[in-house]
Amino acid sequence: MTSRSYYVPRGGHPGQSDLLTGRAVFNQSYALIPKGVMRDIVTSNLPFWDKTRLWILARPLSGFSETFSYYLMDVAPGGGSSNPEPDKDTEAVIFVVGGTLQLQLEGKKQQLRTGGFAYIPPGSQWSAHNTGEEAVRFHWIRKSYESVPGIDPPAILVTNEAEVVPTPMPECEERWTTTRFVDPNDMRHDMHVNIVTLQPGTSIPFTETHVMEHGIYVLSGKGVYRLNNDWVEVEAGDFLWLRAFCPQACYAGGPEPFRYLLYKDVNRHMKLTRS
Repeated sequence: MTSRSYYVPRGGHPGQSDLLTGRAVFNQSYALIPKGVMRDIVTSNLPFWDKTRLWILARPLSGFSETFSYYLMDVAPGGGSSNPEPDKDTEAVIFVVGGTLQLQLEGKKQQLRTGGFAYIPPGSQWSAHNTGEEAVRFHWIRKSYESVPGIDPPAILVTNEAEVVPTPMPECEERWTTTRFVDPNDMRHDMHVNIVTLQPGTSIPFTETHVMEHGIYVLSGKGVYRLNNDWVEVEAGDFLWLRAFCPQACYAGGPEPFRYLLYKDVNRHMKLTRS
């Protein structure tokens, strides 16, 4: 049975007796932001969000990854926003890893509990609040939607990981599965956010090299990633940021399954000119 535990960041600050040596990496091919970097001192605030802090893990950078931003949100009881998104052309995915988030999407209230997933189309009217008694922590992935003449934008989608049957990957005895929240053949979507699960000892057995950019947040377990020319150990709470064509493969450690939330851009022509 697949574990559905999710790492929940807590912030805090290291003691003066701790060594400053860490695992963080930023180079031309990838970035590793380990969980130990996500301290109180590096949190950010957002306009019109009350009682909220966040870790900004990815943002468009010219010459690196350019398609998305990735926020790790921490909303205290009574906090939230009635004006969360300033850009009408931006779509979003929200994935809750702790607490309960009350979303209002186009006038309809939705309760997203742990494991809750929401796709929010561009131009949507929405709000997000914590009406409970504990902090709500969630991933918020934003992308400028690439519209295509003759194809409508996707509809609102609200679900929970527990309601989605994982898809086994080919020829791996169901040891490697992908939880897909949307149909990969649906051309309305220009990004996918999936959950990849690898049982202990399982590998992605070839070095993927592809045009999609990635944001990868480890939800549980540990593993070893091959990134370009490096072998990099990762564990629950770590974030990987991969630019297009960065070679990548991994082995899953143990004793629990190695699981991560994966962003990638999909289903669109490559832009040949800059506006």
